[in-house]
Amino acid sequence: MFAKPFRVKSNTAIKGSDRRKLKADLSAAFPLLSADELSELVPNKEELNVLKSYAHKGDAVTVYVLHKNPVFFEVDKKLFPTVYVLWRYPALLPAFKTWPPVLQKLTGGADLMLPGVVVPSCGLPDVKQGDSCAVTLVNNRAPVAVGTAAVSTEQMHCLGMKGRGVCILHTYMDYLWAFGDKSGPPSLPDAESEEVDKCVEEQHSPEETVTDQAQSCFEELSLVEQDEEKGEKNNEKEEETQDEQKTPQEVMDAMLLQCFLHALKSKVKKSELPLLTSTFLRNHMFSCCPSGKQLDIKKSSYKKLSKFLQTMEQRYNIVRVKELTKGVESIVEVDWKNPELRSFSFPEDTDVESTPLPDGEEGEILYHPPEITTLYSVSARLEPLFLNANKRKGATLHPAEVRSIVTEYVKDNELVDENNKNYVTINPTLCDCLLEKSEYQEVVSLKWDDLFSRTLGRMQECYQAVFPGQPPIVKKGHIEPIDITVASRGSNKKVTLMKNLEVYGLDPAVVASVLQHRVQASSVLQPVPGAKDKVLVQIQGNQIQQVGKLLLDHYQIPRKYIQGLEKAPKGGKKK
Repeated sequence: MFAKPFRVKSNTAIKGSDRRKLKADLSAAFPLLSADELSELVPNKEELNVLKSYAHKGDAVTVYVLHKNPVFFEVDKKLFPTVYVLWRYPALLPAFKTWPPVLQKLTGGADLMLPGVVVPSCGLPDVKQGDSCAVTLVNNRAPVAVGTAAVSTEQMHCLGMKGRGVCILHTYMDYLWAFGDKSGPPSLPDAESEEVDKCVEEQHSPEETVTDQAQSCFEELSLVEQDEEKGEKNNEKEEETQDEQKTPQEVMDAMLLQCFLHALKSKVKKSELPLLTSTFLRNHMFSCCPSGKQLDIKKSSYKKLSKFLQTMEQRYNIVRVKELTKGVESIVEVDWKNPELRSFSFPEDTDVESTPLPDGEEGEILYHPPEITTLYSVSARLEPLFLNANKRKGATLHPAEVRSIVTEYVKDNELVDENNKNYVTINPTLCDCLLEKSEYQEVVSLKWDDLFSRTLGRMQECYQAVFPGQPPIVKKGHIEPIDITVASRGSNKKVTLMKNLEVYGLDPAVVASVLQHRVQASSVLQPVPGAKDKVLVQIQGNQIQQVGKLLLDHYQIPRKYIQGLEKAPKGGKKK
């Protein structure tokens, strides 16, 4: 289950009621645990985290983490201990022994086959089909795998110790183990196996017994492994067909990971660090998106860039993200030697170049101003007017679409005044939607222009921003203009302040750097009070003229979206 990376959905501290419920469930599932042992595994005051995740095949898994080590995981409402817990309490589950070389196959995702099980003198543990059990190695009682019995002990003997024995869920060296401190299993000698070895040495030579026994097991195992390899190849083909049947959310998750690794390997350079996460997404990840597709993080399971990067940091340890200024996150470190990053190969369907851009040019070359369009959202009061056009509450429309729908409604209901076609007769629906209560008895008709203006006036104004290569962004209200102000600092010093650059896809750090070189003055980035993920650019002196030239001429932002250009110092000699 954890042979391949798993996807973390959420990671939160457990609540008090959930902590008590977990204790009760563990007590029922593992009666061998004493009250003191339960208190050690689920302490009352220490932090215990609940990790909601999805395995690579889509199974929902809940993992409980204590002291940064996973201690239990829950699949289909059934609790299983991890190897970290079993190393402390090796007798918690019935265990099957196998040979050390078999561990490599189990870690790769294979199940434990019965030919590889070593039968002790006391016999196999008594289990029923579906019971939780552990897997140990010869001469060490420390479990290395956890799973469920494929068949009961009686059936194992009836089958002649052939076939599947234990369905493996979690092993030492898999990704769940790697989520913890990555410690190795302790050495717990098995007294029974030592006695067996002594008896074997007295009766026969080691070469004739243990070696022959191992060879016979491995001969049977090799046949089983060949079948498993064929099965794995078939599974790969099945996974390819399953990719086509993935949900849009899973497809977007996979595309995000692809663009993330592609951008780190081909775009980002060490000299660019620390790199704002917003810059990384816009200038690097978007440019690595496959041709004909759009990267939309809101359509993924992560919803936010910060959650995605947090998952990448915890799962792969490729990047380290830090909040250098309050509310603004940056990538401060990249592990270029990470095997996941080094093994990533560029997909063939991307049109981007693999060579990174020169320093300081990414913002200047890649930026294009967004196309901003005013939209109107259907309100609850106007919903009856738009029902015939199948537009419900919350639907966004262009002004031309609103005029067209209203015109069609008037014509379909024959509301055009026969005597004067410039007027529209008010019916009960238009009366409820467009008129005030004081007008109900007085207004019987409206001019076309008045009809349209009243309709738009009672709708929620929105705006749509379309950036090149990105899906449209629709938000309620008016778009905030880039605000430029001049403030006084000290006795006779002035500074120029700019905010709302992010609304237009501009990176405040890049704008500050360009202005700093143009005017040869210092610049500072500060978080905007009360606004999350927004940065204020402060540059020394009254630089409104230079800021205006940069925004209007270089970035080609329309003048109507810039506020404060009139505060530029006027030319002329001082008197």
